[in-house]
Amino acid sequence: MGIGHSHTHDHDHDHGHAHGHGHSHAPADFGRAFLIGIILNTGFVIVEAIYGWLSGSMALIADAGHNLSDVLALLLAWGASVAAKRPPTERFTYGYKSSTILAALANAGLLLVAIGAIAFETVHRMAEPAPVEGTTMVIVAGIGIAINTGTALLFLRGRKHDINIRGAFLHMAADALVSLGVVIAGIAIILTGANWIDPLVSMVIVAVIAWGTWGLLKDSVAMSLLGVPRGISESKVRGYLAGLDGVIEIHELHIWPMSTTETALTAHLVMPDGHPGDGFLARIGEELAHHHRIGHATIQIEQSRIHCTARC
Repeated sequence: MGIGHSHTHDHDHDHGHAHGHGHSHAPADFGRAFLIGIILNTGFVIVEAIYGWLSGSMALIADAGHNLSDVLALLLAWGASVAAKRPPTERFTYGYKSSTILAALANAGLLLVAIGAIAFETVHRMAEPAPVEGTTMVIVAGIGIAINTGTALLFLRGRKHDINIRGAFLHMAADALVSLGVVIAGIAIILTGANWIDPLVSMVIVAVIAWGTWGLLKDSVAMSLLGVPRGISESKVRGYLAGLDGVIEIHELHIWPMSTTETALTAHLVMPDGHPGDGFLARIGEELAHHHRIGHATIQIEQSRIHCTARC
């Protein structure tokens, strides 16, 4: 067991450190998924840009630019996941785990930029409808569906427990949706000749992407502000700690994300009968890890309430 932090006040109290590591919270290794996704999407960007230039389709060239932003998003997420595994240093005592939170926030911002760019282009096309080569749209976008869906599936299993991975998943799923919309619009244009179908489908897609992006943005901002991670109940954790034998009061309870997959906790437990031993702290650590998804807990035992000033 480690040693808890000390106070400037002279009180009779003990300190303790409770550790537990839940299996589900070790960052999953998506290195291969990132590598495959980056290679496939970089290749598709080049192909799409070439066909867009050869066919004179600004829509395809614009979509190639959007897909390039997805390559950057994958690089961001991958870089953060690699940095999160680096060991702590004297200055960064938690290591670089929180870089995954920054990457998720950056990817939410990239998605917002992409939504704005698609919406701007769509409004422009509504105002000034241009001839669209339906066959080229369908073929190239069909390839895009296969590549983007395949890449999104690589991140499917990690999206619920890691918002950094969710950011990568949303980028690829959004692109698959855009490509599907292009195919539908292309077929409809071939059959009817109505060029207004293209921007109409694009607006529907923008709305769908915006809905998914809002959730990612909200969660990544909350984590950046050290909010209690989604799926962890502060009241349940407080209730569990307050209900431990010998505990008459709990204060200074803080729960915050160290990364997009790891959560830390600190708490002061007032126990008049004194420190019950290391086994007590070990049980708390295991309980918090396996039932509350908190893998890094620091518990301080006090025999009487320590009244802190602002300097504590």
